[in-house]
Amino acid sequence: MRKTLLLLVPVLLSACTYGITLDDAAKNVRTVWGGDVSGCRDMGKVTVSVQDHIGPVDRNNITVRDELEVLARNQAAELHADTIKPLADPTDGSQPWGAYQCGSRPINPQARPPAAPNNGASPPGNAQTFPVHGG
Repeated sequence: MRKTLLLLVPVLLSACTYGITLDDAAKNVRTVWGGDVSGCRDMGKVTVSVQDHIGPVDRNNITVRDELEVLARNQAAELHADTIKPLADPTDGSQPWGAYQCGSRPINPQARPPAAPNNGASPPGNAQTFPVHGG
């Protein structure tokens, strides 16, 4: 029984992302992590949520954040927004996002701090995520 349970846990955890996919309309919605959206039209706020743990087991934080972004992009497309920006960090699997209509106006990134010497590691906070599609 114990071996069966141990074999089942990875299967259950891997099945958690099933069904969360980017809609066709949401493919045109971009995510702004540190840019200025003051010149954009505010289309509203969306709050999305996913399971951040299964029973006593916490899910991978990156997977949870990726799923939240996909859901936010899907919701923003329904509001006819073309840009989203997180309004806060995820809490208990839930995250608020601002939805904006920026049109073809480019988003101006905030000034970044001077780059520290890089010893081969990626600096934290300077990464952008993209949903992975199986082929």
